[in-house]
Amino acid sequence: MGEVERKGACLIVGAGDGLGAAIAAAFAAEGLAVCLTRRPRHAEALKALAASLRATGASAHAYPLDAREEGEIVALVETIERDVGPLEVVVFNIGANVRFSLTQTTERVYRKVWEMAALAGFFAAREAARVMSPRGAGTILVTGATASVRGSAGFSAFAGAKHALRALAESAARELGPQGIHVAHIVIDGMIDGAFARSIRPDAAERLARQEILDPAEIARNYVFLHRQRRSAWTFEMDLRPFCEPW
Repeated sequence: MGEVERKGACLIVGAGDGLGAAIAAAFAAEGLAVCLTRRPRHAEALKALAASLRATGASAHAYPLDAREEGEIVALVETIERDVGPLEVVVFNIGANVRFSLTQTTERVYRKVWEMAALAGFFAAREAARVMSPRGAGTILVTGATASVRGSAGFSAFAGAKHALRALAESAARELGPQGIHVAHIVIDGMIDGAFARSIRPDAAERLARQEILDPAEIARNYVFLHRQRRSAWTFEMDLRPFCEPW
């Protein structure tokens, strides 16, 4: 008998229990094997997410790691390509949102936020490009924020890192697009429903029912849409916000 054809794989760097989980479910529903990463301290939650996806019939794998460590990302991509399937999609979804006044922002805070949002994004994009380029196909999706395009008081570290990540995505799109690799940056502007939102906003469920905050499943649908776009009309940047969010 011949070798069994392997599923294409989707790697989600930053698969938390909110947007990351929704993105994983959306790509699993498309028939891709989803590979989930999160920091080792969240290993049990990551494994639980993978198990819940497998319970629906999906192929899901948990890989606790520190995305800021170059060697760990290099090894992970090698593992996925060898053991799971060819990477069709890489989603970089690490948040790194912190709020400090400029004078209270320490070197450690600024460096850590930059490492999480910008350096880790570089490692993920580079390793994705290395395996996608020879095949002439693939999608790299980068989760941005309002801070990607506009700095605000109290967010100097976050805005600096997110601006850097957006610049990386734009440069990668110009370089990799002619090779058949779609790179897109998604600006998420507004509160996303989830455990954190509900912990700080008692009315979050009511606001979600009125569609006044972002629904993770709806965001995820747009990630799949970007992946499925035909290359005659690719989007580089998509802006997602509730209808009532100020511009």
